[in-house]
Amino acid sequence: MKAYDADVIVLGGGLVGSALALALRHSAHEVILIEGREPQLDWPVESWDQRVYAISRASQQLLAEIGAWAQLRPARLCPVSAMKIRGDGHSQLDFSALDSGVDALATILENRELQRALWLALGEAPNVRIMSGVQAQQLEISPSAATLTLSDGQQLSARLLVGADGANSWLRQQAGIEVKTRPYGQAGVVANFACEKPHYGVAQQWFRPDGILAFLPLPDQQMSMVWSCADALRDELLQLDPAALAARVAQAGSMSLGALQLITPTAAFPLRLNQPESIVRARVALIGDAAHTVHPLAGQGVNLGFGDVQELAQLLQQTPAERLGDVLVLRRYERARREPVLLMQTVCDGLQRLFDTPHPLVKAMRNFGLAATDQLPWLKRQLIRHAMDS
Repeated sequence: MKAYDADVIVLGGGLVGSALALALRHSAHEVILIEGREPQLDWPVESWDQRVYAISRASQQLLAEIGAWAQLRPARLCPVSAMKIRGDGHSQLDFSALDSGVDALATILENRELQRALWLALGEAPNVRIMSGVQAQQLEISPSAATLTLSDGQQLSARLLVGADGANSWLRQQAGIEVKTRPYGQAGVVANFACEKPHYGVAQQWFRPDGILAFLPLPDQQMSMVWSCADALRDELLQLDPAALAARVAQAGSMSLGALQLITPTAAFPLRLNQPESIVRARVALIGDAAHTVHPLAGQGVNLGFGDVQELAQLLQQTPAERLGDVLVLRRYERARREPVLLMQTVCDGLQRLFDTPHPLVKAMRNFGLAATDQLPWLKRQLIRHAMDS
């Protein structure tokens, strides 16, 4: 009888959890990936997912190394050639891939397209067992194992349990890890539009008095909108009919892409800053949104999660099976991720606070800062390099 059902159980088969399981496909460890939903691998080609991500160069490299990038369909990808940021005055800050010496600043792709690619690649991972359509219901941690009881009555034991189960992580709660949460009182409203004018691969962002509006380029002269705004405006936007919403968004974006036509349903998700007291315990490690959340204004949330995957997978591959759940080993992962996560949280939180105040002196200073940065090519290159390599 086996002492363990797996060396590592990953709880949560979303983007980050799937990527970790896939990153361990050539390791000596047996992996079980648990996901409550059944995977969806096909959908009408004319439909688009309203939730999209700006994948950094570092994340793209990871996805290529683990075999997922090759599974993506090129027609669903859109490289970002430039980014234009506008303050709430006349200030602006522009970034160009050409000026930065790279082919693209990032690549925009849909959540479900990347999820599909990861699940397809997992089908070729011999040491990964996928269990879908079941939920974790009970956790027991002993000195030698972590044991899960599932919704179908099964019990699974592992040397290490990894929580990739989102911002409301069940595993984090069950492991007794406290989290400091600060709601922004905002929501991210998302939808996709067909555009009258071509976007030429340019991403745009406006820091407006009523929130932060972003246009992310999609293939076929389409774009994805993310409007981070107060809950009252969220409710207003969600209640508009398609034509009225398209007109409202086009106007908010200075008609930069001409008239718009809504091509997906509109959705919204709450924004909050999550900072757990720790991301490891004996036999437990957290990754992705279970380990941290950030304001989406910089589009770095999923890239931070892939950074967790890179660091934790490398550590686990180098760790003998009998030490996988050792908290002294896991703290090496925690230490390695502390600085990049804290830096990104601090920057995004600081920018959100800076542009969320109507004080005229602060407004003048923030717009001066944007304009001044735009006149410093060396600083812009450093900012772009950091964002691409995060």
